[in-house]
Amino acid sequence: MRLCLALLSAAAALWAGGAEAAFTGDKIRIGVLNDMSGLYADIAGEGAVLAARMAVEDFGGKVNGTPVEVIGADHQNKADIAASIARQWFDVDGVDMITDLNNSAVALAVNEIAREKNKVIVVSGAATSELTGAKCSPNTVHWTYDTYALARGAAKPIIEQGGDSWFFITADYAFGHDAERQGTAAVETNGGKVVGSVRHPINTPDFSSYLLQAQASKAKVIALANVGGDTINAIKQAAEFGIQRGGQQLEVLLLFITDVHGLGLQAAQGLTFTTAFYWDMNEQTRAFAARFAPQDRGIHPTMEHAGTYAAVLHYLKALQALGEDGDGRKVVATMKELPTDDPLFGKGSIRADGRTLHDMYVMQVKTPAESKYPWDYYKLRATIPADRAFRPLGEGGCPLVKG
Repeated sequence: MRLCLALLSAAAALWAGGAEAAFTGDKIRIGVLNDMSGLYADIAGEGAVLAARMAVEDFGGKVNGTPVEVIGADHQNKADIAASIARQWFDVDGVDMITDLNNSAVALAVNEIAREKNKVIVVSGAATSELTGAKCSPNTVHWTYDTYALARGAAKPIIEQGGDSWFFITADYAFGHDAERQGTAAVETNGGKVVGSVRHPINTPDFSSYLLQAQASKAKVIALANVGGDTINAIKQAAEFGIQRGGQQLEVLLLFITDVHGLGLQAAQGLTFTTAFYWDMNEQTRAFAARFAPQDRGIHPTMEHAGTYAAVLHYLKALQALGEDGDGRKVVATMKELPTDDPLFGKGSIRADGRTLHDMYVMQVKTPAESKYPWDYYKLRATIPADRAFRPLGEGGCPLVKG
């Protein structure tokens, strides 16, 4: 893998045509902004900072002789705190690019600041498809996944198997609203019907009232449009309520391997979901996990960690090719021109709307008997090719898309 990355760096230097670096400071600074202390800390947290630093290390630590530094901060899942940090980083601390940004409200807020300051953000953690829709920006790339890909991936096979009536339990913030909207569209497009929904605040400890409403709806599928600790709590309490024993199916729109680890296979077995990455897919993903896990308390990389690694690597390739970092729009334009190619997602591309295209996967959580070694949690059910995994370019309403 290191040889492959060395070749990529050498190729990027050739693309640069030998031009002298014209960087704005004595360092290229990358900021990883995410939840480091709340219910998404294991999903992203310090692990995403680690992933970004691994990408810098694998690239060689410098771009055209200029060293690269990675810093991190905790946005506490609050858009105002995230905005304040982003402005400090851009205006005072010399940060050139911000990545991760897990939490859709946070990502949308920083998206506007990057546009105003002509800086770069590469969103590897937030899911809202608005980032490549009406809120798309020439300064933003959306990596890893989005609500369209997550909702569409699993809805069709579930409906084809008879799960044609749905009830949503939805987190009451930007991600949840968008996930429910995209999920509803996916259900209706495939001939199903949404019979109801209920919304809950972030970090909810008691899901009993929401689960009772879902049970009373008689929907065949209860869909969870939430993340992290909220998803774990809802799944655990759904088991206590006998949701699946009563004939209703539980569907999770966004599930991370750390969620499964927290739940345990006994509680999580059989859950079907869509993901962008699994650490045990091939030799390259396993090699990455073998380096990553010992440095992150044994936690194996989530798709958000993988997305942060790939995003930083591609950003550095673009800087190498461009030879400067002062104009965020030019950097993002270069990122779009260069094909994406990394050990974790393979070959892909970035569209005019900022959407990174790569394969997505429908996975199912293994039973305890099927799991043969630590973190052996998923089995592949289907691969969704890159050209079908994400919303068609002309349907998002992105102003950057001509015609």
